[in-house]
Amino acid sequence: MTSATKSSPGKLRLWLRRWRWYFVAGYAVLLLTSHIARRLDPVDEVSKSCCAVMARAVDGDHYLDKQIRIAYRDYSAKNDVGGLPILLLHGSPGSGDDFTRISAAPLLNGRRLIAPDLPGFGHSTRDIPDYSFRAHARYVIQLLDQLRLPRVHVVAFSMGGGVALHLAEFAPERVASITMLSAIGAQEMELLGEYHANHAVHGLQLGFFRVLREGLPLTPAAYNRDIGVSFSRNFYDSDQRPLRDLIKRYAGPMLIIHGRRDFLVPVEAAIEHARLAPQSELVLSDYDHFMTFQRPDYLAPIIGDFVSRVEAGKAATRATADPARVAASEQPFDPNNLPKFIGVTAVVVTLLLAAATLVSEDLTCVTAGVLAAQGRIGFALASFACFLGIFVGDLLLFLAGRWLGRPALQRAPVKWFIREDDARRSSEWFSRQGAKVIFASRFLPGARLPTYFAAGALQTSFWKFAFYFLLACAVWTPLLVGLAILLGREVIESALLGGQSLLFKVIIAGVLILAVVKLLVRLLTAKGRRLLVSSWRRMTRWEFWPPVVFYPPVVCYIAWLMLKHRGLTVFTAANPAIPGGGFIGESKAEILRGLEKSGDCLPKWDLIEASSSVEDRIEQAKKFIAEHGLDFPVALKPNAGQRGSGVGIIKSESEMEDYLRRASVDTLIQEYASGEEFGVFYYRYPDQERGRIFAITEKRFPSVTGDGASTLERLILNDDRAVCMARFLLDKHAGRLWETPRAGERIQLVDIGTHCRGSVFLDGGWAKTDELEEAIDRICRGYDGFYFGRFDIRAESVEEFKRGRNFKVIELNGVTSEATSIYDPKYSVFAAYRTLFAQWRIAFEIGAINRARGADTTPARTLLKWMIDYQEKSGALD
Repeated sequence: MTSATKSSPGKLRLWLRRWRWYFVAGYAVLLLTSHIARRLDPVDEVSKSCCAVMARAVDGDHYLDKQIRIAYRDYSAKNDVGGLPILLLHGSPGSGDDFTRISAAPLLNGRRLIAPDLPGFGHSTRDIPDYSFRAHARYVIQLLDQLRLPRVHVVAFSMGGGVALHLAEFAPERVASITMLSAIGAQEMELLGEYHANHAVHGLQLGFFRVLREGLPLTPAAYNRDIGVSFSRNFYDSDQRPLRDLIKRYAGPMLIIHGRRDFLVPVEAAIEHARLAPQSELVLSDYDHFMTFQRPDYLAPIIGDFVSRVEAGKAATRATADPARVAASEQPFDPNNLPKFIGVTAVVVTLLLAAATLVSEDLTCVTAGVLAAQGRIGFALASFACFLGIFVGDLLLFLAGRWLGRPALQRAPVKWFIREDDARRSSEWFSRQGAKVIFASRFLPGARLPTYFAAGALQTSFWKFAFYFLLACAVWTPLLVGLAILLGREVIESALLGGQSLLFKVIIAGVLILAVVKLLVRLLTAKGRRLLVSSWRRMTRWEFWPPVVFYPPVVCYIAWLMLKHRGLTVFTAANPAIPGGGFIGESKAEILRGLEKSGDCLPKWDLIEASSSVEDRIEQAKKFIAEHGLDFPVALKPNAGQRGSGVGIIKSESEMEDYLRRASVDTLIQEYASGEEFGVFYYRYPDQERGRIFAITEKRFPSVTGDGASTLERLILNDDRAVCMARFLLDKHAGRLWETPRAGERIQLVDIGTHCRGSVFLDGGWAKTDELEEAIDRICRGYDGFYFGRFDIRAESVEEFKRGRNFKVIELNGVTSEATSIYDPKYSVFAAYRTLFAQWRIAFEIGAINRARGADTTPARTLLKWMIDYQEKSGALD
């Protein structure tokens, strides 16, 4: 590299980019060459120290026409002492060479020892269709057939235990005895203890080794020697669930040798196997999983003595086993005997818990705590695993904010997890409070993701962020895991759950602990406590109930009306002038055109079609404002929308342009009508001359008053009414939450008269007058084909409204509109139902009269289609 390159960062980056592509190209050439070499010269040969036989390939329980090779070592006896040969089954990964040292032991070299390389391993054929224990057992039977060995003793090491048990299942007459040497067996004792979880882990493991094997430029010999894929495939293809029953059904002599320090197959597995096989002999040592290689001098005498006693008829069988042990073997498995995660299993669990924090940090900490309460994992390891995942994951989130910046918030997958408004709010919080926000956000619900992303986007010092976050994580994680341990142990040991399965207890414990944690986190902060108040009030005050909770009685009443009037959609004929009577998705522009005969009660308006280009839409809006001599604010709303969806009070030209650029549906631009807002529900029977006002709603826009000390966020949360809509209002005013209004300054929180968007609805029946009713009736009779619906009206004053003068009709809604006076807090839910029942009764009665006069009703399938179409478009309205 030249000195000029060294002295210029720009040239250095250019040089690195150039050489990066050279490296990629060179690696690709090496990888291609490696793959070609493997194809042209596959290494598939048998060592000179091995013998081999050919056998039919096995897939599941089926034999294929394909031939595969089974290599084996035949350690013939130097001094033949007679007796049956011993079949040595290796573990995974492994080969027959695993038994080289033990085969030379003095007490075994008087017998013939057969040590095969199970297909997929060693010098046997590597590429086979099925690597499972069952398939290997069938390969062993073929090997015994070719060697003309009718009966053998089986010594099975590690994974070989599964093969031995299936061998005894398929050909019990050929198995004189089984020695389980550090062997696997019952599913509950293997890895995570559950088949599907283990299967997923082995699947990930297999995928990793396959990518590694195919993605590295290996020589043919190195490629063939690879053990990762064979090992992973062996366990991925195998199902350990049947092994428990196979141990119980095995009737012959069994010796179980296991090390107390075994970190791959826990000693609890050997103890459970000994319980399941009452005839078994259990020998526990202070060695680990690999005593087969390390201590052949210890194993050979034990195994030699056992097989000798078997042949002498002195070893127990299930038929001669102690009755007490036989009875114990019939008892169900006790989950309290599950082993603690150690060794490789502990590493796997640590990595899984760390990875799970990327999905849900709190739930993972609770899960780790429950596992610790069971005794499966220690407190320190549980806390470390969660700490590791949380720390690494949130550092990555910080780096994503730094490298990707704000534009990433508008693209998947970031936008799935972090809302742009939340990130903007966190940025302002961070800018004001500094690095301590990093620590505080760990304890504030919903603040973590946007705050860490914002910290990165604002180019915060990496080391400062890491330091504060390390402190927060080091405090938070042990607290949460420790709480889960304490509560989890109480739940698991609770007398109330006596007799329930451990899995059920764990699930209950997890759910309860997560709920308690969420509650405690809320209670830690003033904001969290007020949000709890918000949730409680929304749950206990029916006016805030979600539709799925509130409307079922209304739906049932409507169903009865359908039966009474002999038609599913009779109500759609209530307003023949409006498609579907105004059921859903009706055009606001068409309704306004129908009202134009009513004089000057309508504000100026125009329809801006979505099919126009963005530039044309903006130009049309500007022209509308200029032609009518209007000024901002103006109202923009979707031409087909409900409950205030997408309605905007636009206060500047830039806001208008931004709204129209984002709009994907036809948009209504409307003169802004100031003053008091009311909802007037009207109906008229077609056979009557005059209609009536059914209900009037007084709409109030909540506000807060500054005290010179509290932020806008604090004022909203402390207000008795605003706190009920806290989440909506905090989102709406996200850009101003950190402002501190002056003492006495009034901040209006809502500017749209919609209940679900924060407005307060009160019964305005006091405003009903004959003059008002006559004025509304005159407007409605001017709209031919309209009989039933609600007007949204703004008037210069209450007195003018009561006189039926100087008001503007902002909107008219059809048959599914409500008499919104029901939302007055003074009314009970039963009073609300009485009003809605009366409203729907009138709608059906008007619809029935119009139907009798020849008006069409809208088919139910059409209404359903409209509902689906509206739902598909509703995402564009906000």
